[in-house]
Amino acid sequence: MTKTFRSVRTTAEIAELMAAETASDAFEQAFTETVDGFRMDYADEETGADMPIAAQAELATEMVIRTFFDLFRDTRLEPIADRIAWGIVHSFHKVADQLDGEADKAVRKIKELVHDADGSEIAMAELEEAQTLCHSLDEARDAIACMRDYAAATFSAETGRPWSPPRGSLVSSKRTASVVAATDFLAARRQRRIDAHAPQGPVVIFSGGQLWEDHELLTDRLDEIKARVPQMVLATTAQSKGCDAIAAAWAARTGTPLIAFTLNGKLGQRAGFARNEQLLGLRPVEAVVCEGSGLQSHLARLVRAKGVPAHFFRLADQRAAAA
Repeated sequence: MTKTFRSVRTTAEIAELMAAETASDAFEQAFTETVDGFRMDYADEETGADMPIAAQAELATEMVIRTFFDLFRDTRLEPIADRIAWGIVHSFHKVADQLDGEADKAVRKIKELVHDADGSEIAMAELEEAQTLCHSLDEARDAIACMRDYAAATFSAETGRPWSPPRGSLVSSKRTASVVAATDFLAARRQRRIDAHAPQGPVVIFSGGQLWEDHELLTDRLDEIKARVPQMVLATTAQSKGCDAIAAAWAARTGTPLIAFTLNGKLGQRAGFARNEQLLGLRPVEAVVCEGSGLQSHLARLVRAKGVPAHFFRLADQRAAAA
């Protein structure tokens, strides 16, 4: 989502902006009604109420994050503004995750009804009810996830750091038309989930040690790569400090999709090497490897063996650059 961030300080300014501004495409899409008879629980009455106005949702999301930075700025509480803002983003994240889980339960219910469908009017009514619930939950989840993503982008704009969560997604002739529609619905939802969790584009892999201070050396090179490969997807080894943290901040600032490859603890000492092999399995178009541990040396060897165009940086390079 590309957006120019502003500093909003008064309720009068907020009201004026809400009245005059239009929403970004992401909010317009996420806040569009997609189902009639909306309900988020079987016990709820269906409602035909509208979604919140997209432009107001966008401005309110930005305001709730920026308010604490503005309130605490130049005061003794300024150092904790980012903690408050992080928690707000995390609340959006938690609710989106909960809605996703509830929708998954609804999907399992649909599968059971599809399996047991006998073509009766009661069975078809139950199936349609389950589809409506699942569709409603997906709609709500998309809206909250959109707000989370924008809140995270606002957090990044204020702090210069990316926000991240605390822990890194058959038809037979006997079936009636309603059952076929349900299987189509499930397939569409499954594909949508796949698309959301599998960014498309040329992959650039990135890995480096945790002891790294020279941000510009790495971000300048990433800028050069993105200029050549504007649709790039960045895949990192997901460390919270040093090189990977610099790369993650760059990805957040430039709107570049980021895939963070965490370690599989079940693999023990081999986890890091298995992760390197996963990265190469993405068939990267370029690689950036910075000096760190033996894992970076291993990745560098794999990159060279595969003939991937690569950029290698040593610790000495940053000391020379910083001098």
